[in-house]
Amino acid sequence: MSEFFIQEQQLSNVTRTIVKDENGQSLFLLVGRWGTRGDVLSLYAMNGELVASIRQTSLAFGSRFELYKGFEKVGVLRKVLNLTADFYYIRHMHWSVLGDIRNHSYSIYQVNRKIMEMSKATLFSGNYFSLDVVNDDDAPLCICVAAVLDYWLYNKTKKQNNKPIVGFGTC
Repeated sequence: MSEFFIQEQQLSNVTRTIVKDENGQSLFLLVGRWGTRGDVLSLYAMNGELVASIRQTSLAFGSRFELYKGFEKVGVLRKVLNLTADFYYIRHMHWSVLGDIRNHSYSIYQVNRKIMEMSKATLFSGNYFSLDVVNDDDAPLCICVAAVLDYWLYNKTKKQNNKPIVGFGTC
């Protein structure tokens, strides 16, 4: 099991994001952008090798993202809406995301086997997202999934903040 750290405000931004290990060693570089169909977020090892990417394939209700390990398509991430909560499923890999997405406290499972656990961490250099990944081979795809979930959360919050407030109190 390995732990990976991503600066809190960087995960869904359209910037270059460094993913580090528990010793502060830079392991991956996350680059790309979101917003239009066909946009890609790519994860590179520090030696320049493309290790994973995620491509936005639709913008409509129930957006989809294709996951690639290297250059091979391995799954499709979909947001499946539910009345009580959002549910995320990665087809072909049989991964599901459960937990409190809004507060970045969730896990990725394959049936009943935990793949990754996301939480927040505060270090001397700032606030981070901590990804505990059981199998290091899954880390690149887990990082890409975390970026998409953060993107959806950010856009959902942004859309809700733009709605007019009706009634009394605050939202």
